[in-house]
Amino acid sequence: MQQFLDPPQSSQITIAVDHREDELFDQILKKLGAHVERRALLVGDFLCSARLAVERKTRADFEQSVIDGRLFAQLPNLISNYERVVIIVEGVADEGRLNRNSLLGTYATIMADFGASIIFTRDKDSTAELVFHIAKHEQIANKNAMRIYAKRKTFTPSQAARAIVESFPTVGPKLAKSILNHFGTLESIAKASEREICEVPGLGKKRAKIIHSLLSYNYQDQED
Repeated sequence: MQQFLDPPQSSQITIAVDHREDELFDQILKKLGAHVERRALLVGDFLCSARLAVERKTRADFEQSVIDGRLFAQLPNLISNYERVVIIVEGVADEGRLNRNSLLGTYATIMADFGASIIFTRDKDSTAELVFHIAKHEQIANKNAMRIYAKRKTFTPSQAARAIVESFPTVGPKLAKSILNHFGTLESIAKASEREICEVPGLGKKRAKIIHSLLSYNYQDQED
């Protein structure tokens, strides 16, 4: 399943930002000239092209993810879905919970065993600037398209269905599950009336109208 995002203008950079990331990133990236799409991303925190994902961690979270093993569970998922993976560690260096040898060993594992890049930034501004320039290089210099979701190799049919529903405007993972539990199938959602969609718990009239309008909208090639 490949769902692509095209920039509003051919020269504009599009970056997908995970919905759990600080909205300050949206503001910074837009000031830099990017078109930002906030999404519930299945893997990664920023998507810069169809082939490149960025995982951002603060220094404290990076060290904790090494200690609890979370980082080494995330990396296989990232590299199985994206050709290029960049790990950004954000924040000023201090005396953390890991000693120098442990950190250097972790950096070596990330690069040598997983083939990912690791880069350090000072703060959110410098992280956003780096993400923007990575996306610019990918989309303008390398002409790589922008894809919303990872080309995940391990999707179950239910996960694939949820990913489709999550692509609807204003719909996150929790609401997508609620919609699917209510209707059962994608076919039933597509055939539902606006009133029937509105009956989904927690959805509301406004979002029901948006979803129904999208489902019944005639595709216009010139808009794509």
